[in-house]
Amino acid sequence: MDPRTTTSTVTFSRPFLLSGHVDLLPAGDYELVVEEELLHGLNFEAYRRTASYLLVRGRAGMGGVTEMRSVDPGELAAALAHDHEG
Repeated sequence: MDPRTTTSTVTFSRPFLLSGHVDLLPAGDYELVVEEELLHGLNFEAYRRTASYLLVRGRAGMGGVTEMRSVDPGELAAALAHDHEG
């Protein structure tokens, strides 16, 4: 297995919710971590996503702890689209 990890930043202008998590996340910038593995046996290089995580920085009540929350890529894309509609 030849894994790779990429990071990018996603920005929400309004608070948002993601399924599987009970708290409303505040507007702001979030780091998105995507893990992928190389698909073998092809005539070209291709990767398959194996996991996506959103890094949620701790707030005052959380003592500064950063959480790495698993997210569904489709749900995250829909949340971002909804955020940018309004």
